[in-house]
Amino acid sequence: MMRPASLFNSVYDVAIIGAGAAGLFCAGLAAARGQKVVLIDHRRKVAEKIRISGGGRCNFTNIHSRPENFLSSNPHFVKSALASFTPQDFIALVERYGISYHEKKLGQLFCDNSAQDIIDMLLAECRTHQVDTAFGLEVTGVQRSLSGFQITSEEGGIRAHKLVVATGGLSIPKIGATGFGYQLAEQFNLAVIPPRAGLVPLTFTDQMKEFCAGLSGLSAEAEVFFGKSCFAEGLLFTHRGLSGPSILQISSYWQSGADICINLAPHQDMANFLITQKKQSPRRDLAGVLSQFLPKRLAGQMADITAGNGRLADIADRVLANVGKTVNSWHIRPSGTEGYRTAEVTLGGVDTDALSSRDMQVKSCPGLYFIGEVVDVTGHLGGHNFQWAWASAYAAASHFQPAVK
Repeated sequence: MMRPASLFNSVYDVAIIGAGAAGLFCAGLAAARGQKVVLIDHRRKVAEKIRISGGGRCNFTNIHSRPENFLSSNPHFVKSALASFTPQDFIALVERYGISYHEKKLGQLFCDNSAQDIIDMLLAECRTHQVDTAFGLEVTGVQRSLSGFQITSEEGGIRAHKLVVATGGLSIPKIGATGFGYQLAEQFNLAVIPPRAGLVPLTFTDQMKEFCAGLSGLSAEAEVFFGKSCFAEGLLFTHRGLSGPSILQISSYWQSGADICINLAPHQDMANFLITQKKQSPRRDLAGVLSQFLPKRLAGQMADITAGNGRLADIADRVLANVGKTVNSWHIRPSGTEGYRTAEVTLGGVDTDALSSRDMQVKSCPGLYFIGEVVDVTGHLGGHNFQWAWASAYAAASHFQPAVK
């Protein structure tokens, strides 16, 4: 692919590595402020994570997004950026482009048509403000120079006064995720909180795996707990374990070797209910009674593993109480997760202690910025991670000033 010679002969105000959500948005914003910007990505087809998000309709923000929807070693770090650029600010841009959208639930906003609408909008902003792009360009190194940064590749070098790293995390490697951003951080002596898969299905071994496989494809409403964290949304049984929104959410909090707790009947004291039902309808079988609150297949399986299915009259009260306790407080221990292959986000990343929360600039290296998922900030499921991408990009770009010529 032939690139314009000016790409390697110019000195840019800002070079951005990574053309995902944060990088694309930052490029357009920076150029709109009069910066000469180049946007670099090792993939020719950019923004794949946007393209596949929300089932192909891009859950582009959440109207309720606030600091408590994010995990970070420093929970206060996100406050400045989120306050400076709100979901309503991004919605205004979406509406300016005439993109139709809808609220699905819990404040989640999706495109009516396709995630491609958001990608096209971000690329249009870059074109409008004359961002130079170098897609399909593999960066081989970055060096600090007297005037800024020298970015090297096999095709040539790119010079810039400021460098923004928007390379994302390790989740979903098949669409190009790499650890390049972490490598750059370490090169500049920045601490990196160890990355791990987040918003990811949980897996099991032995009997629990068989239990889940037998119910594969079945969903249920449940509360899922880990420590003080709780999420009350759908749960899905899979061939390898558990998935669904409540499980994906809790996976970001779960620690290996520990139990999670599941309440399969959040609005019912099942122990009391079962004992009362025994008195009122002793001939009813346990699975049938449980199916008033659980999907039929799940009710049958829970009856089998807790008491063996049979008439209520034939089951001791203490056993029924234990069945109810299990339904309301089912403690199980995952063996692991499905890993980065299916993880929606990467937990951990560049330590926020190294960055200014005001503009995402590295405190020890003026002109170097980290934004988006590469930073140790991870949102809950439901549009929050995109809102962090937009807000962190805005935090950086809104403070850029053209270099003195």
